[in-house]
Amino acid sequence: MTIPFSNDMPELIATRRYLHQHPELGLSEFKTSDFVAEQLISMGYEVTRGLGRTGLVASLKNGTSGRAIGIRADIDALPIHEETGAEYASLNEGLMHACGHDGHTAMLLGAAKALAERRNFDGTVHLIFQPAEENFGGAKLMLEDGLFKRFPCDAVFALHNDPGIPFGKIAVKEGPIMAAVDECRLIVNGRGGHGAEPQDTADPIVAGASIIMALQTVVSRNIHPLDQAVVTIGAFNAGKASNVIPERAEMDLTIRSFDPNVRDLLETRIRQIAEGQAASYGMSVTIEYERGYEPTINHTAETDFVRDVAKSVVGEDKVFDLARASMGSEDFAYMLSEVPGTYFLLGTAKTDRDPPLHHPRFDFNDDALPIGVAMWVEIAERYLKPA
Repeated sequence: MTIPFSNDMPELIATRRYLHQHPELGLSEFKTSDFVAEQLISMGYEVTRGLGRTGLVASLKNGTSGRAIGIRADIDALPIHEETGAEYASLNEGLMHACGHDGHTAMLLGAAKALAERRNFDGTVHLIFQPAEENFGGAKLMLEDGLFKRFPCDAVFALHNDPGIPFGKIAVKEGPIMAAVDECRLIVNGRGGHGAEPQDTADPIVAGASIIMALQTVVSRNIHPLDQAVVTIGAFNAGKASNVIPERAEMDLTIRSFDPNVRDLLETRIRQIAEGQAASYGMSVTIEYERGYEPTINHTAETDFVRDVAKSVVGEDKVFDLARASMGSEDFAYMLSEVPGTYFLLGTAKTDRDPPLHHPRFDFNDDALPIGVAMWVEIAERYLKPA
């Protein structure tokens, strides 16, 4: 099947690779925002900047309808040292587009150009270029700056590339599609001393190890088997020498869930276990628990709509419903909590060994660019179809 906009590939690739070479972290995407705004203004869009600090909204009205649609692309990069070896590799040391946001931005810019040239819709298109998806909740910050009050939308849509899905396939799912994410730091407060005289110390490493093992029971013994949850201890740091018992041990956790009651129970049990285990060794624990992104929950009507659009763009055989939600997280959740919409995945796998997202050798598959453009153009034009 021939994908529309394939003739635009040279321009789309050039845009994507420029963005790839100039990655910026969340809330610091100043040059990225300048570049995007310049492109959109030249196309005739009304551009409003400064939402969520570095975010922007580009609006284009056509016809007389009062209906409006929002389409989001994230623009931030990650603090990862790139190892792709590409000629267009990051020029900003220690930063790279390891999640494909360069591709997301390029696709929406390509769609912006097509929508402005075709004018085949009746209503208003709001293109939302969002900062800080990876870390600071840019979607929430944009909402706090009045995103949907200033730019009302009847529906809002977003996509994410997925190198774990075969190229050209589109995955949808109504209801929960991405998990809520919370972070926790546990600091065991011990009493340091000589490694040869442990009886005169309170060893936080031993207590920390006990906490880690006990935390493995939270999901397996406290959460219902049919509920989804993850508790991962991603970092355990203590001490620097074999003969020195340190004063403290630190653990960093990521916690994932979907149900609010499960989320509350996870926090309760983590606190109880950490405090109880530390006390059993005669120590205290400092707990820094932070609630992060909400679960991403797709709306049924908009998911059905995207499923139908996808079938017309890539073919019915390349569209499928996800069997289960991802335990990853996405701050597009905040937009979906205010406006009906859906978040879907675009398969970009070149081989079955493609590096995953957030990997130093990940590189967005440029062949997927026209598919993303076609999806956005078809979604906007069909949703705002002239009477």
